[in-house]
Amino acid sequence: MNLKDKPKSKISASRKLSLKMLLLTKACEDLEQERREREEEKVRYLNEKLPPLQLSGLSLEQLQNLCKQLHAQIDVVDEERYDCEYRVSKHNKDIHELKIKVQDLGGKFKKPALRKVRVSADEMMRALLGSKHKGSMDLRANLKSVKKEDVKQDKVLTNEVGDWRKNVEAMSGMEGRKKMFDTGGAAQ
Repeated sequence: MNLKDKPKSKISASRKLSLKMLLLTKACEDLEQERREREEEKVRYLNEKLPPLQLSGLSLEQLQNLCKQLHAQIDVVDEERYDCEYRVSKHNKDIHELKIKVQDLGGKFKKPALRKVRVSADEMMRALLGSKHKGSMDLRANLKSVKKEDVKQDKVLTNEVGDWRKNVEAMSGMEGRKKMFDTGGAAQ
């Protein structure tokens, strides 16, 4: 029997609400129980690591030794705390780097090989314009026509200006100044 063949049971809205309320109350109870267990574990750990101090009836020398022992224990605990913090920061850094790698890998995908498709101008216009495009379109009709007379005139102009110096002088518009420099340089 497939899962699709199973008839789906319909649950009324009030039944759904009551089930949801039961789940929420159970979750709250579980959270409260976890909190109590953590508190009990904390108290047990502190009693194990830090026995109650008996300060009454100790001499000054014994109190000084006790203080030295407590300082030594504090140093050991600080070293452990530092090591734990370092490990936690290193793990957090590793987790962050792995998240970045996962995001990078998730963003990359292989591009499919593109096929060559030959489409005529009419088909392309139909695809772009849809039903607005009517009939075939002659793209060559819109091209600029070149007259043979224009080509002949261009050749005549290029033959007339054979010396490039003449062309530069004509374009510069400084014939008078150039002559001044030429005569000034010759006079010296």
